[in-house]
Amino acid sequence: MAHNESSSIMFRNRFLPTFIFVAVMTATLVARPTRIAQAGPPQVGEHTQIGIDVLEEQNFAPLRGKRVGLITNQTGMDWQGRRTIDVLAHADGVKLVALFSPEHGIEGKVDATVGNATDSATGLPIYSLYGDTKRPTDQMLRGIDALVFDVQGAGVRFYTFITTMGYCMEAASKHQIAFFVLDRPDPLGGEKIQGPMLDPERMSFVGYFRMPVIYAMTLGELAQMFNAENRTGVELHIIAMKNWRRSQTYDQTGLKWIPPSPNLRTINEVFLYPGIEVLQPAGVSVGRGTDAPFEQVGAPWIHADELLKNLTPRQIPGVRLTAASFTPTGGLYNGEGCEGVKVEIIDRDTFDSIRVGLEIADAMHRLYPLRFQITRLTDLLGSQATVDALIGFQPPASIIASWTNDLAAFRAMRAKYLIYD
Repeated sequence: MAHNESSSIMFRNRFLPTFIFVAVMTATLVARPTRIAQAGPPQVGEHTQIGIDVLEEQNFAPLRGKRVGLITNQTGMDWQGRRTIDVLAHADGVKLVALFSPEHGIEGKVDATVGNATDSATGLPIYSLYGDTKRPTDQMLRGIDALVFDVQGAGVRFYTFITTMGYCMEAASKHQIAFFVLDRPDPLGGEKIQGPMLDPERMSFVGYFRMPVIYAMTLGELAQMFNAENRTGVELHIIAMKNWRRSQTYDQTGLKWIPPSPNLRTINEVFLYPGIEVLQPAGVSVGRGTDAPFEQVGAPWIHADELLKNLTPRQIPGVRLTAASFTPTGGLYNGEGCEGVKVEIIDRDTFDSIRVGLEIADAMHRLYPLRFQITRLTDLLGSQATVDALIGFQPPASIIASWTNDLAAFRAMRAKYLIYD
């Protein structure tokens, strides 16, 4: 992580009253970010205006006269369904010169490393940030005045798009390039914070910053936090959304859901993803290669009835568990018959994805201690203390309670960087 000079933050340009943005300029002290005023709660029938829509409304003024590099993928669309690539390529006064793609590629279809390419519509080079390098190189950034980030995230710490954003911010700071985030909703909403904190020694591509698994922040808010807490020192501008409240999940915004990766096809799968995905490193299928990823968990060595019998008395809030059998056509156990459980959300208010994951992990550890590789849960949970507690058969509810002080400290720190009410 970069630890450059501290930065101070300027939030509103008084001469452009319709603009809502954040500018971070290098200085000798770290200024405490303040909240950006919003236009008020959404009215009935209003949809959320995402950052690219607001930028269009501003007639691209923040980018005029700049040579722009755009970090994006298939989720980079405006309200009218136009690619951000095409919008910026035809924007007056803006010179789009390069594209950068995160994991899964510019079209979001690849479940492997991705090579460089060329965009057929614009002829622009596409530099992969999930191939030979995960950071923009000096050569890639040559001649660029501004980097613009427009990618829909999943609201989960180990979803790699936020690390790509952090790496790009570091590269922009190094080259004194302005960094713009075209903000988008946290699909899980901006209120519920769940899961353990990342251990300090476990920073990686699936753990860029020390925070919980579910952090309840937009990418713009995360960028502010990364910039100040990591002392990245980049000149940061947030093109904030309009008509979004923290209480809103993605399906309450009026926006069309575009899957950010091949296995997050629905909002339901996004809600299940954090707690179910952490189980995969331990040697179970989480439904990849089926028509219901993250909605079912299984393995060839699991007996569905046995697992369900262990889980049912736990009365896990917000979910219904039933026996499942499936044969993945890709991913772990490709072509092998698996048994396990299907996970159905029946009450989002009480549902806690991490709680579900811990309960399933505890059951598998008790039933299949020689097959379920419980120590591997640290890969994504990122908390050795949590895994040690599971190994010691501590009840998941008490494990969750043990995070209280850490999460309260995170919530207090996070509050400094929130943009929306």
